[in-house]
Amino acid sequence: MTVRVRLAPSPTGNLHIGTARTAVFNWLYARHTGGTFVLRIEDTDQERSRPEYTQNILDGLTWLGLTWDEGPFYQSKRLELYQQKVQALLDKGLAYRAYDTPEELDAMREAQKVNGEAPRYDNRHRNLTSEQRAAYEAEGRSSVIRFMIEDDREIVWNDLVRGNLSWKGRDLGGDMVIARAASGDDFGQPLYNFVVVVDDIDMNITHIIRGEDHIGNTPKQILLYEALEAEMPTFGHTPLILNEAGAKLSKRDGVTSISDFQRMGYVPEALVNYMALLGWSPPEGMTELFTLETAAPNFGFERVNKAGAKFDWDKLNWLNGQYLHAMPADQLTNLLLPYWQAAGFEADWHDRPWLERLTAVIGPSLARLDEAVPMSAYLFAPTVDFTEEASAQLKQDGSAVAIQAAAAAIAHYQPLTEANIQDLLKQVVQEQKLKKGLVMRTLRAALTGAMNGPDLVQSWLLLHQHELDQTRLQKALAAAQAD
Repeated sequence: MTVRVRLAPSPTGNLHIGTARTAVFNWLYARHTGGTFVLRIEDTDQERSRPEYTQNILDGLTWLGLTWDEGPFYQSKRLELYQQKVQALLDKGLAYRAYDTPEELDAMREAQKVNGEAPRYDNRHRNLTSEQRAAYEAEGRSSVIRFMIEDDREIVWNDLVRGNLSWKGRDLGGDMVIARAASGDDFGQPLYNFVVVVDDIDMNITHIIRGEDHIGNTPKQILLYEALEAEMPTFGHTPLILNEAGAKLSKRDGVTSISDFQRMGYVPEALVNYMALLGWSPPEGMTELFTLETAAPNFGFERVNKAGAKFDWDKLNWLNGQYLHAMPADQLTNLLLPYWQAAGFEADWHDRPWLERLTAVIGPSLARLDEAVPMSAYLFAPTVDFTEEASAQLKQDGSAVAIQAAAAAIAHYQPLTEANIQDLLKQVVQEQKLKKGLVMRTLRAALTGAMNGPDLVQSWLLLHQHELDQTRLQKALAAAQAD
C-alpha cells in the first residue's frame, strides 16, 4: 500500500500554526514512508472563505518548505461529486429529508435543556411518510439532508497516536445534517463531515493525520465510510498546541499565524524544526536541531505524545538563533535588508561590504531578524541621543580627557583598522594615565549613545567608514564638558 496523506485547511483565516504543525507531521510521514502528500482547500463555506486566505495558506506552506505532491484541489469545484454521493445515500435509504423549522429545533433543544438532557436531534423526521413530506413541502418548508446514526451502534478504531478508541452512536447528537436546507428536490451545500469523507475516498487517502480536536468527528466519518462502501483509512489524532496557561493556543494569545511568525523575524527552517518538536520526541542520539529532511527517516507516531504540547517561546527563540548564527553573512544580510529598509534607515544599500560587516557584528546576538532594527539603529543614524546611563558615564572624571585624546589620535591611525584601534586605545590609556575600563566605557557611550551593545571596536570601524565617529566624539565631548 502506498501511503497517501493530506492537509485540508479551510481558507477562513490565515495559515494557523496548528494547521502548519499538522502539515509538518503529514509531510514527515509521507517522506518517511515514500508516500504522497496531498493539499486540498476546503472552501465550501462560501460566506467565510476568502481568496486572500487561500493565498496566505499556499504562501505559508511554500515558505515553510512543505511542498505538496498533488493539488491544491478545491472543494468548491467538486460540488457535483458531493451531490451525487448525497443522492446515493438517499437512494439507499441511509439518509432522508428533514423539514424541521428553526423554531421547532429551538423548542426541541429548550425542552432537552429543561429536562437536563444533552442537546441532540431526536430523529423525528426519519420515518416520514410520502404524504407527510408532501404536506411539509406544500407549506413551503425547505429540507436538510440527514444521515442516519443508530443509537446502539459502537464505533471503534485504532488511533495511530491514542490506540483503541470507541464511541457510542447515542453520543453523536442524533442523525446528522450532511447537506444544508433547500427547497423541492434540490439540496443545499454539503457540510464538512460529509464532503471530507467523499474527498478522502475519491483521493485515495490512506492515513488521516489531524489534531485531536477532530476526534469527535471521526466516529461520524467512519459511519459515512461504511455507508459509502469505502475502504477505511487509518486515523491519527495529534496533540493540541497549548498556551502558557495550558489552554488551546488561539488568536487571543496574539501571534498564531505563520505570516505573523514570518514578520517577527523567524526563519522557516527554525519554525518547522520547532513545530516538529511540538508533540514529537526525536529518538535517542538525534539532536533537537534538525532539518525536516533529516527528521523524516526517524519520524513515527510511536513517538508522538498524547498530551498537549505547550508552546515555548524561549525554545523557539533559541532554535531560531541557532539557525541565524550558522548563516553566512551574505545570506543573513539578505534577510536583514527588508527589516532595515522598512524601519526607514538611510544607507547605501549597494555597499555590500559595509552591510555584511554590520551583519557580522550583530549576527551573534540575534534571536530574531526583527531584533536587528533596534540593535543596529545607532550605526545608521547620523547622530545619537545618550541614554541616562551613557550621559552619566560621560560625566565621569577622566571621560572628557579620554574622548578628546581619542578624537585627536584618529588622524595618526589611518587607515583605521581593528589593530589600529587597539593601539589607539592603549595610547590613550598610557598617555592620559586612565584605566582601560573607563576609556572603553566612555568611548562606547560616546560612539553608540548606550552602555551596552555589539562589539565596540567593530562598531567604531563601521561608524568610521561612514565618517560618523568624529562627529559623535565631538558631540560627546560637548556633553562631557557641559555644566
